[in-house]
Amino acid sequence: MKARAATRPIGTATRGTTNPNRLRRMDRWIAATHGADLRRTPTPVAVDLGYGAAPWTAVELLTRLRTVAPRTHVVGIEIDPARVAAAKPYERDGLTFRHGGFEIPLTQRPSLIRAANVLRQYDEAQVAEVWAHLCGRLAPATEDSRGGLLVEGTCDEIGRRHVWVALGPEGPRTVTFAARLGSLERPSDLAERLPKALIHRNVPGEPVHAFLRDFDRAWAAAAPYASYGARQRWIRAVRDLTADWPVTDGPVRWRQGEVTVSWGALAPRG
Repeated sequence: MKARAATRPIGTATRGTTNPNRLRRMDRWIAATHGADLRRTPTPVAVDLGYGAAPWTAVELLTRLRTVAPRTHVVGIEIDPARVAAAKPYERDGLTFRHGGFEIPLTQRPSLIRAANVLRQYDEAQVAEVWAHLCGRLAPATEDSRGGLLVEGTCDEIGRRHVWVALGPEGPRTVTFAARLGSLERPSDLAERLPKALIHRNVPGEPVHAFLRDFDRAWAAAAPYASYGARQRWIRAVRDLTADWPVTDGPVRWRQGEVTVSWGALAPRG
């Protein structure tokens, strides 16, 4: 993929912390929900933004996306030039690394931008501006596609717990909660992994707080299903949630330890 003319990167360097397989839950969700759009694109470009001190997440993203869209090209973008230099030896067919930030220095608009654990260090007030930068760089919607997808969120160090927001060129669409269910005592344990747009809103009076409260109640009510395993308990709890919350996915994704809710239901008040 060709780079755009050199400009000063937008953003600041992250801590760079990364681990192999850390983003597997996010990647699998992207492949399942966005794979068809990637296949409809002649030369889809996916960006791993802020991949960190090692290139593992970009390498893994290429492998996982090519299982559903073999023509996908992944570009790892980092604001720290030393990290880009360290990643260059890992380049291969379909995988390149570039210096840049939120401006996304590519001539082709990407079909996917994944920004995992990038905004943790920013203020909540900065999130809207960053989202606008990134959504403005996505491939536009067409008759056959809703356009590119931005996936922005947070996970723990070994990828057991994730929460991410999915956005299109028009803005935020959904919020997904995902976990290794065997490590979860209650759904609200995921609160510590809320993305920056929501993490400070987990207080009484805010929708995300009410959602997690109701999720814990549904989880408690589903306790009898625990004898069949944590997965069956999760499925039952999510099914009960659908009575009051706009859950957008179904049992196929619930079985993966996921649940996706419309952004409008959880968006911060004010």
